[in-house]
Amino acid sequence: MAGIDKDLIFKPLRIAVLTVSDTRTVKTDSSGDLLAGRIETAGHKLAGRKIVKDDKKAVTAHVSEWIDASDIDVIITTGGTGLTGRDITVEAVSPLFEKTIDGFSVIFHKLSFESIGVSTLQSRACAGLANNSFIFCLPGSNGAVKDGWDKVISAQLDSRHRPCNMAELIPRLSER
Repeated sequence: MAGIDKDLIFKPLRIAVLTVSDTRTVKTDSSGDLLAGRIETAGHKLAGRKIVKDDKKAVTAHVSEWIDASDIDVIITTGGTGLTGRDITVEAVSPLFEKTIDGFSVIFHKLSFESIGVSTLQSRACAGLANNSFIFCLPGSNGAVKDGWDKVISAQLDSRHRPCNMAELIPRLSER
């Protein structure tokens, strides 16, 4: 049966949060606050947090820096996944993927459709692997962050989730 097996030991991960926005500040970054709070409440370590303007080179550089960091297991971005000219997160991050996690987008959109209907078409939420780090790119709205974390990401980053989870894969990501 799928779900959390309370008989197993929880293994915390080191997760960094990157908000991509021209308008948000430390005081107004509500989606970043939501993610950071949920990460810590779940028992994981908030390994980094930053706000970067909607600039492709700056986003790529910062995500690359975190991918190279040995003390970060997971990167979650929020913002910049829409369709406007300033929405560049997908273009900045997806070229870094060594593997794409196609199922994340499928499941995210299914759950998002239940919340906001066909407006989910305006999101390009995605996920992938780069240098043994999981990367999830979420839209910037609080609702999308809640759907993404609460309904998808949190379970897959919980080492107790059955029948399987991404957390248990981390030691094996570098296998060749």
